[in-house]
Amino acid sequence: MRLQAAIDRVPLEDAVALAKKLDGKTDILEMGTSLVKDYGNLAIEQLRAALTQTELLVDSKTIDEGAYEFNQAFRYGGDLVTVMGAASKDTLTACYEVAQKFNKTMMIDLLEVSDEKIQQIKDFPEAIYALHHSVDRKDHFDATASVAEFHKKFPEIKRLAIAGGIDLKQAQLLAEQGIIEVIIVGSKITKAEDPLSAVNEFMGAVHK
Repeated sequence: MRLQAAIDRVPLEDAVALAKKLDGKTDILEMGTSLVKDYGNLAIEQLRAALTQTELLVDSKTIDEGAYEFNQAFRYGGDLVTVMGAASKDTLTACYEVAQKFNKTMMIDLLEVSDEKIQQIKDFPEAIYALHHSVDRKDHFDATASVAEFHKKFPEIKRLAIAGGIDLKQAQLLAEQGIIEVIIVGSKITKAEDPLSAVNEFMGAVHK
């Protein structure tokens, strides 16, 4: 299991400084969608330059223009790039082909994606499928129960990630469950009083 620490909604210089602190301390560093929208592809270069030991995920949330956006994200230094599961099958296929060409990884964001649509897009074996509970939703999110239910419905999908308010206790339970490949944690690390201490706690839970 791997830990993905997400940086979002901060000035670029703060993101780069935090990336340098977290380099080698987390498995994957996520350039959040707000950074993609605020600063664009050139910011990918800056974050890539700050990371020597940690993979960089670009949370582009691509929904169209798949080949172009994935080519750009990988060319500027991304290791993993996200596409929305709500995108057309053709867009997902285009993104997957680009990821394969670069020997990189496509992550499919399943935010609000129906089971019917998942059935249509479950045939990308090297992609990571990310269960995602929206930050705007007010209902409770039981991460381990959601993972168990998804795994029962779609056992053929082998690579899974999960995001959405994951705290240390949930991370520990997910690690014990042993289904998820990537746990995505945002503010519990990046907004912590001591991000390095927080990331170490999460890495201890994920890699125990």
